[in-house]
Amino acid sequence: MNKEYVILVNELDEQIGLMEKIEAHQKAVLHRAFSVFIFNEKNELMLQQRALSKYHSPGLWTNTCCSHQRDGESNIEAGVRRLQEEMGFTTFIEEKTSFIYKAPFDNGLTEHELDHVMIGSFNGTPSINTDEVANWKWMRPLDIKNDIAVNADAYTAWFKIIFERFYDHLVQNTSAL
Repeated sequence: MNKEYVILVNELDEQIGLMEKIEAHQKAVLHRAFSVFIFNEKNELMLQQRALSKYHSPGLWTNTCCSHQRDGESNIEAGVRRLQEEMGFTTFIEEKTSFIYKAPFDNGLTEHELDHVMIGSFNGTPSINTDEVANWKWMRPLDIKNDIAVNADAYTAWFKIIFERFYDHLVQNTSAL
């Protein structure tokens, strides 16, 4: 099995090295990541439920797709690649914002990421990769926000942070797609 590496960055998103993905999560080292949000013509967000085999946050609901950029890969290239790998489709995406977060997990791993948030649109049915995704659904942002308030444990840490910090920004930008 090939080792996966993440791009270590400082708080200015300047690359300072590479580290094996699992080691970066064990040591809670800041690294570059991305989160893609795909909306349909009804302004509903495509959510994915992470596969039960994932090493952290298995079975939790989250944004359309997320992962880590590869060395030499732009944020957009990484988002388009991973959208195809996880959800089985390609569409135009654009970067909207970024933020740093740190979230420890029960298994001793910690996400410490500079996360680039990207938005796109798609109106079809995905062809999910079941190694990565257990299920998917469309939901209105307000319904997601309300569900997070009562079922917070059903969602990934980064998704809850993005929804709390950037909800208005996400909703406003869907109309421009």
